Amino acid sequence: MGYELSSVHEVVDMKAAIRKADAIFIGGGNTFVLLTGLYQNSLIDTIREEIAKGKPYIGTSAGSNVACRSIMTTNDMPIMYPPSFDALQLVSFNLTPHYLDPDPNSKHMGETRETRIKEFHVFNDIPVIGLREGAMLLVTGDKMILKGTTGARLMRPGQNAVEYKPGADLSFLL
Repeated sequence: MGYELSSVHEVVDMKAAIRKADAIFIGGGNTFVLLTGLYQNSLIDTIREEIAKGKPYIGTSAGSNVACRSIMTTNDMPIMYPPSFDALQLVSFNLTPHYLDPDPNSKHMGETRETRIKEFHVFNDIPVIGLREGAMLLVTGDKMILKGTTGARLMRPGQNAVEYKPGADLSFLL
């Protein structure tokens, strides 16, 4: 794609590398491991400061989870315990990337992602966006547009889920 990447885990001064970078990209993996690493290396404030200055942030999968208020709506197993579930808080909502809609024909009798998010909403009032594969959010200033080839599902406590198609303006969530 014509971009050169360097990984903070390969440098001695991670904070300096973040400050020097033209943009910040955090990819996928286990969200609990990723957030633990950000806390262990004291990178949370540095990333927040750089984003506040206007540095672009790109997150995929777990990298999008850690951009949210908390990681409490991740799909990942808690294979380690971060010091806090509080994440970067770059946006005022949570995401569930790789969101799968309930299958009405499924014989599976367990919980769906939507059920899990409803359980989350019993104790939390944070909006949650279920991003389907192929969907992404583009935030520019105070505008947020749903991009990609699939839609997203907005879930809020005590309300029915709302469907959004690519191109939808979701700025009201910021």
